[in-house]
Amino acid sequence: MLPISYSSLNNSRVNRDGSSRYRRFIPEYFRRIFHYPQMDIEYTFWIMFYLCFNPSRVYKITYWHKQTKNQWARDDPAFVAICVFFMAIASMSYAIAFHYLSFFHIIKTIFWAVCVDFISLGLVVATVGWWVTNKFLRVSAHNHSVDQNVEWLYAFDIHCNSFFPLFIILYVIQFFLLPILLSSSFLSTFLSNSLYFIAFVYYYYITFLGYNALPFLQHTVAFLYPIILIFTFYVLGVVLNINFTISIMRFYFGQ
Repeated sequence: MLPISYSSLNNSRVNRDGSSRYRRFIPEYFRRIFHYPQMDIEYTFWIMFYLCFNPSRVYKITYWHKQTKNQWARDDPAFVAICVFFMAIASMSYAIAFHYLSFFHIIKTIFWAVCVDFISLGLVVATVGWWVTNKFLRVSAHNHSVDQNVEWLYAFDIHCNSFFPLFIILYVIQFFLLPILLSSSFLSTFLSNSLYFIAFVYYYYITFLGYNALPFLQHTVAFLYPIILIFTFYVLGVVLNINFTISIMRFYFGQ
C-alpha cells in the first residue's frame, strides 16, 4: 500500500468540506441551472404542451412525483430556464417592433420582462399562495397521518405553469396580432380585451388546478374568485372602449 501524506488527507478533507459548504449555500435546484445535461428539456416541453391544451393532465403526475422524489415541487430548473429564454426572445421582438433599437433599450426591455414580469412578480405570487394555503387552507393531520405543508418551490412551480399559457397568449399571439389590436376601432378593443381576459382566466384556472392537486388542502376554489374581478374589468374595458393592448404598449414603449 502506498503511503498517504498528511497534506493529501488534509487537502481531501478541505475539498470535501468546501464541496459540502457549496452544496449547503447553493441548493441542487439552482446548481442544475448551470449544468445543461442535468436538465430534462424533452419532459419540460411535454409539460408546456399539455399546459396549453390539457393542464389537468400535468397535475396528475404530481402525486407520482411526490411518491418517487418525496416532494411536490419539481427538482429540475429546466422549465424556468426555458421560460426565461422565451421571455428574452419575445421582449426583444417587441422592442424591435416598437423601434427600441438601441442596445440599452433592448437590454432594458429584456430585463423588465424577465426580472420583473416573470421572476419578481412570480416570487411575490408564489409567496402569497404559499402563505395563504399553509395558513388558511391546510387540513389538520389526523392521528395516523403525517402533517404536510405546501412547499414554497411548489407554489413557484404553480406560478410558472400558470404563466406559460399567459405568455403564449399575451407575448406571442398578441405580437402577431399587433397591426389589428393597435387600431382604435371597437373590434380591436374587443379582440384585445378578450385576449387578456382569456389569458388571466387561464392563469387562475391552472393555479387552482395546482393547489387542488394537493390532498391536504381544502377550499382551493378560492383561487378562482379573482376571475370575477377580471370579468368586471373586461366588461368595463369593452363598454368604455379601453383597449388593453394600447394601454400596455404605452406603458412599456410610450406608444
